[in-house]
Amino acid sequence: MDLMDLLKATGGGDSVGQLAKTVGLGSSDTTKLVSALTPALMRGMQKNTGDDSGLGSLRRALETGGHDRYIDNPELLAADETRVDGNNILGHIFGSKDVSRNVAAAAAKDTGISASLIKKALPLLASLAMGAMSKKSSAGRDLGSSLDKGGLGPLGDLFGSGDDSGFGLDDVLGLAKKFF
Repeated sequence: MDLMDLLKATGGGDSVGQLAKTVGLGSSDTTKLVSALTPALMRGMQKNTGDDSGLGSLRRALETGGHDRYIDNPELLAADETRVDGNNILGHIFGSKDVSRNVAAAAAKDTGISASLIKKALPLLASLAMGAMSKKSSAGRDLGSSLDKGGLGPLGDLFGSGDDSGFGLDDVLGLAKKFF
């Protein structure tokens, strides 16, 4: 399962349309954008949930973040608070703004969509991803208490299916190192 499938399965189809409208993209460009950004987002999540501490952090975020509201009320994607929440999510996933910028630059190169539009879309997509994961995992309640005790539960196929042909977090971190 990829992020687009997860969004559709959790009722987020309208949210993708709202994302397109909010940043000024057509539906085909939005699909390309989601496909280009998904590998880096999912690999970042996979890396962060690679131990019990990270799994616990994701579980707490899903239990307390109320992220499912972005799926239930797609119009919230136009709100400033959603962008702030999304940037906070990206901070947890990538660790720095430089990595987020490099993800946007790589996606711009791959899709032909301007990096400035991708920078606007990335935090909104992160918010949608958390919303879809929240719905899929019953707000984190379906996740295990540790990697040995249930682990990622219904989200395991999302993180574990990593398509190695995409632009991954290790590639992004390598790009970020060039700037320092």
